[in-house]
Amino acid sequence: MEHVRDSFARQKAMTLIGASLASLEAGASEIRLPYRADLTQQKGFVHGGIIGMIADSACGYAAYSLMPASASLVTVEYKINILAPARGSLVARGKVLKSGRTLTVARAEVYADDGTHVASMQQTLMMLPDTPDTPE
Repeated sequence: MEHVRDSFARQKAMTLIGASLASLEAGASEIRLPYRADLTQQKGFVHGGIIGMIADSACGYAAYSLMPASASLVTVEYKINILAPARGSLVARGKVLKSGRTLTVARAEVYADDGTHVASMQQTLMMLPDTPDTPE
């Protein structure tokens, strides 16, 4: 799964917010985000867009872990429910629900360090065969 780790290392959006790929196995990933005040909204909670970013990537890398290095993938749809204010550091756990020939459905759950269930996302991704996940 080195191609997955290499892809995450090139993910500039994750670098920008300070997220890390904490865990990876076939069909599952975990992304950690340390708390930073510059990622919050006006009331001091982690911004919903940032929560969506880590959930999106957790689903994506869970899906990519089941694909060959000669392929890449893109998100084609997702729905996120923000369940509680996001306080402190976060973890997004992505898991593949169904991996098909072209489309994959994945789910991510986002938790705060205190155990609060912050968000749930369901996502559909499309595999791009023979399109390596490398810079153009």
